[in-house]
Amino acid sequence: MKVSAGRIVMLVENSYPEDTRVRNEATLLAAAGYRVSVISLRKPGRPRFEIIDDVRVYRIPRVELFEKTEAKPLGLVGRLWLKMKILMGYGVEYTYFTSACFLATTYIYLRYGFDVIHAHNPPDTLFVVAIPFRLLGKKYVFDHHDLCPELYQSRYRAGECLQTRILRVAEWGSFKTANITIATNESYKEVQITRGKRDPKTIFIVRNGPSNKRMMQVPPSSRLRAKKKNILVYIGSLNPQDGVDYLLRSLDHLRRDLHRDDFYCIIMGSGDSLGDLRTLSTALELDHCVELTGFISDEELQSNLAAADICVDPDPSSPLNDVSTWIKIMEYMAAGKPIVTYDLKETRYSAQDAAIYVPPNDELQFAKAIARLMDSPEERKNLGEFARKRVEEQLQWSVVGQNLLKGYEYLIGPPAPRAPDATTGRVA
Repeated sequence: MKVSAGRIVMLVENSYPEDTRVRNEATLLAAAGYRVSVISLRKPGRPRFEIIDDVRVYRIPRVELFEKTEAKPLGLVGRLWLKMKILMGYGVEYTYFTSACFLATTYIYLRYGFDVIHAHNPPDTLFVVAIPFRLLGKKYVFDHHDLCPELYQSRYRAGECLQTRILRVAEWGSFKTANITIATNESYKEVQITRGKRDPKTIFIVRNGPSNKRMMQVPPSSRLRAKKKNILVYIGSLNPQDGVDYLLRSLDHLRRDLHRDDFYCIIMGSGDSLGDLRTLSTALELDHCVELTGFISDEELQSNLAAADICVDPDPSSPLNDVSTWIKIMEYMAAGKPIVTYDLKETRYSAQDAAIYVPPNDELQFAKAIARLMDSPEERKNLGEFARKRVEEQLQWSVVGQNLLKGYEYLIGPPAPRAPDATTGRVA
């Protein structure tokens, strides 16, 4: 039987290599011998093309038509205008990115050829890129990062509406076009089976897990340690659905209602809500004990995380958050840190005995849980040790990533040996 060459084109509407999950998958497949190209968005200062860890990276300029969040309450006209901006903004941006991916994918096909298109959502429109190549016998992998209808509902506190119906149609197209699908957890697999009518044997669960680099211990930030306070750390996106506003209000409870001023919280990440969160922090008079860093280097992020006494995950209960697996939880656990989080189904599965669980969306109870750990160094130690052990044994990328390789072997077989380059004699 002829062994597949194993040439893969990944599509992701995010920056590469900054997107942790996509980077982990691409480098794992490349290290296994598959030939991997990634089409991603281009951050300022990044080249249009480069090779990173044997992965060919093609970058597309970012287009953003509107800001699609509003911090202050809106009247009827304002809400209608926001809905119009959301519909037009996402419509234009997703159409642009899908079209650009088709052109870039066609270029790669004509120049190098490929066997598989591997699309990371959102958006769910990337199956359109795959359809003409499926007719040519190529395979399509749908990597299901987010439940897009639930993401919209959670981000905009919306019910069933025109936007969610459109998103369900796009999701259906992704499920039906795919040869195999990737799910981040059992909850997503269940959605693929029930809503997408997928055959379970074509679904492969690939959890988010920290890479070998993330498993390495680094020295803690001397700047944070010099503050002589309990260091609280948040890592992740700062978007409306991520609940960092819940965290800030919990810290307000911690300071005003519980009379604690022996903490310093560093919030690392960027997103659509960064400006709004800085405004809220100022309004709550938290600026002396809360730092919203925006984007920082990975080295600084890891140093700050190493200095943490307590890590926090304020994702509130929502249609999306209840069933999603968070990379930040994995990173906290890899660093051996105790966690305070709301009690959500998949978060509890991931963290188990590494966390204190708070009734969903209860900001005062979240503050009380933080205070409890601030006063309990032995409990912090026990939670952190369990976290590190669970990641080492069951959840690090070198373990959970094996299912991705199984998915590709099911789809196209193992990669063929690479032939030496005719001019250099090196393996291509």
